[in-house]
Amino acid sequence: MANIKSAKKRIKVAKKKEMRNKAVKSKIKTLTKNVEAAVEAGNKADAESALKIATAEIERAGSKKIFHKNTAARKVSRLALLVNKMD
Repeated sequence: MANIKSAKKRIKVAKKKEMRNKAVKSKIKTLTKNVEAAVEAGNKADAESALKIATAEIERAGSKKIFHKNTAARKVSRLALLVNKMD
């Protein structure tokens, strides 16, 4: 355990950021699964609406440095490709 006040604060701040990042990443995984499930079901309208929601969250995570910008772009691109390949 840290003895210096600033080091104690950094531990607290890092833990808080870790929890926030974990929650956001978990939410994005869920939204991604929603898009994939709609594609599997063959429901184009649901897939497009789920894609719109997922894209917004992924882009937000990219802008807040939870994901690297290229990682966010790759995730959005792959989801969009899935939806666009639907009949």
